[in-house]
Amino acid sequence: MTQTLDTLALAPHQLAPQLRNDWLKHSILQTELTPAFIGQERAKAALQFAIGMDMPGYNLYVMGEPALGRFTLVQDILQHAAAEKATPDEWCYLRNFDDERMPTTLRLLPGEGRTLVKRIEDLVDEVLDTFPAAFDNPGYQRQKKAIQRTFDQRYEAALEAVEQKALEKKVVLYEDGGTVTFAPLIDGKPLDDSEFNKLSDEERQYFYDLVGELETILNEQLIELPQWKRDVSEQLRELRKATIEQVFKPLFKALEHHYVAELGVLRYLRDMRPHLVKLVLELLPEETEPEKTEELDIRTLFIEEFVPNVLVHHAAMDGAPVVFEPLPTYGNLFGRVEYATSGGSLYTNHRMIRPGALHRANGGYLILDADKLLPQTQVWEALKQALKSSELLIDTLSEHAVTNSTIITPKAIPLQVKVILMGSRDLYYLIQELDEEFNELFRVLADFEHYLPYQQQTLNYMVRQIRLQMRELGLEQLSECGFERLLQFSFRQAEHQHKLSARFADVLELVREACYYATQAGSESLTSEHVRQALAGKQYRTGRISESFLEDIQQGQILIDSDGLAVGKVNGLTVLEIGDTTFGTPARISATVFAGASGVVDIEREVELGKAIHSKGVLILNGFLGARYARDFPLTLSANIAMEQSYGHIDGDSASLAEICALISAITQVPIKQSLAVTGSINQHGEVQAIGGVNEKIEGFFRLCQLRGLTGGQGVVIPASNQLNLVLNEEVRQAVSRGEFHIYVVKNVDEALFLLTGIEPGEQTRRGDYPKKTLNAMVLKRLAEIAEIVNGCNDDE
Repeated sequence: MTQTLDTLALAPHQLAPQLRNDWLKHSILQTELTPAFIGQERAKAALQFAIGMDMPGYNLYVMGEPALGRFTLVQDILQHAAAEKATPDEWCYLRNFDDERMPTTLRLLPGEGRTLVKRIEDLVDEVLDTFPAAFDNPGYQRQKKAIQRTFDQRYEAALEAVEQKALEKKVVLYEDGGTVTFAPLIDGKPLDDSEFNKLSDEERQYFYDLVGELETILNEQLIELPQWKRDVSEQLRELRKATIEQVFKPLFKALEHHYVAELGVLRYLRDMRPHLVKLVLELLPEETEPEKTEELDIRTLFIEEFVPNVLVHHAAMDGAPVVFEPLPTYGNLFGRVEYATSGGSLYTNHRMIRPGALHRANGGYLILDADKLLPQTQVWEALKQALKSSELLIDTLSEHAVTNSTIITPKAIPLQVKVILMGSRDLYYLIQELDEEFNELFRVLADFEHYLPYQQQTLNYMVRQIRLQMRELGLEQLSECGFERLLQFSFRQAEHQHKLSARFADVLELVREACYYATQAGSESLTSEHVRQALAGKQYRTGRISESFLEDIQQGQILIDSDGLAVGKVNGLTVLEIGDTTFGTPARISATVFAGASGVVDIEREVELGKAIHSKGVLILNGFLGARYARDFPLTLSANIAMEQSYGHIDGDSASLAEICALISAITQVPIKQSLAVTGSINQHGEVQAIGGVNEKIEGFFRLCQLRGLTGGQGVVIPASNQLNLVLNEEVRQAVSRGEFHIYVVKNVDEALFLLTGIEPGEQTRRGDYPKKTLNAMVLKRLAEIAEIVNGCNDDE
């Protein structure tokens, strides 16, 4: 063992990134404030490729975690690309006069939808203004009276013939209100009822018979009266129809002249015209009856019948649409058909078809949240079908529709859209495995990285974005020390000394909070003190749980020693994530060893608190012990390992280095320094491997030692490969600089044991043994003794 404590200890400058002052000054002095997206060149190239490939199947999956700027970058690139593309045509639904249950579609140039709707509405208003006033025309009234006069003449002629016969038989004919009656004449004078009753029975019977005969003649003369009335009604209807058509000619001629080049509009006007005439005949009276409410209802009816339903309006120079649908349900994506109530039943028509995100994005780009879309199996299948068929159909017959007696099936619309799914890495690989069609439809992957390169250009872009954020909050000046503290925060987010975090949204959040403290202090510049206050403020707001853990340790409710020596006990380091709070805290790991053959037992696994990776780390200990020490005898022992006072699920193998140290201490009865805490995982060859959350773990143990008083002998043992991940806070770095706290890095178990016990581990000789009085020699001797005890007992039996 050639290393010493000093060679394994890190210097203060190794505990955090070393910033280049020339880069900082250059970035602070720049005056350019044009916003620019930071990093993600790989994702940018994928986005540009997907946009350029204007072919089916080249839709895009944007892979990455939230807060990496995925949405911002995608939206910016799409907006620039959309501005250069042609504005898509507009689509509208029209009433199908042949089958109202299947509305037809009409394609219009951008901006023409509003114009067509306005012209049809003006046509309706002109119709309502013209009728029934048009029926007051003298020509119409003259023809109407002529038709009525012809009927009256035929009716009068029939009555006159019957009247002549009645007079010949001494009976007079009366007509009153369309009712014809007869009365007998005596001495040229008609009799009233009292006089008629004074006649003899024979005379009355004579007149009864005579009146019956005359009524029969009257019925024969007027037998065609209903047909005469029908003829009159038909003639009047034809007259009204001819009058309406005559009035419509100039109205439709103006419309047809305007749309002479639009065959679809001309066809619709041609089909609409007879139905408009029919509706005027049925609804509008011949005489003006100024009822406001009825006029409003009639106008609404005309609008609902004839005015097109333009799904999406575009201005001529808008470019292609870019649409983000945050909640991709079936109705929000594909549109829906609404229903209204009338007379206790539901009804609908082409005007009640509502567009979805696919309608709004047709001809452009649609951004969707994959994590919300893909769990909806039916919506996902419908989207795939739409992309494959290049048709957009509103399904009104499936479970998405309202079941009703009135069902309409709108005609499908051609679909040309590029879909951008934004989702997690795990979901991408899962859907690839489960859905064979996914790769055919989403051929391009934009993979967002977790890190940004630490270089001059990155710093320049960061300063621009920070200053733009500050300007919105009323601050103009960013100090060099303030920017340096923000960079330290980004390095800490990345857990890397040479890379910045791609979660730049977190940096901007910190800027906003720091600007609050700067404003409160009346400062015109954002300094490191304001950033420190923002970090401290957030830690205070979210730090109740971590402080509770420290209090429990201080009060002795959780047993953690930070000084002295103990056998089979070592301070491990854990990271707890509760909500948006992440903090490190020490945990005692203990081991006991006794003669037996049960092997190394992981108590956490036995009680089902240890998850798979943690259990794997414990099982590796058996491989390490057997390979190193039990080459000439069977590894026979009974050992229990536990993470004391831990009552929740444990995962990860970062405790395996501490566990092997505790186990070897228990085997040899050599005490371990409780002033040191250990983290790291090992492999079967005893090499120490990197772990996560190293900064939080170190600071968690440091806070405990700080509360109890720093003695100068306390510190943390971490894997050497984690040195690159150290971005420790100023307090820890200063304590290390003063020699009050230490950070040790180890590459193997022997180095960790040397730090924890102070005893030379010893290197294995060619014969497979270890030098006397070394720690490994003690382990080898004790394991041999246990094997002898156990195997000897077995032999005796």
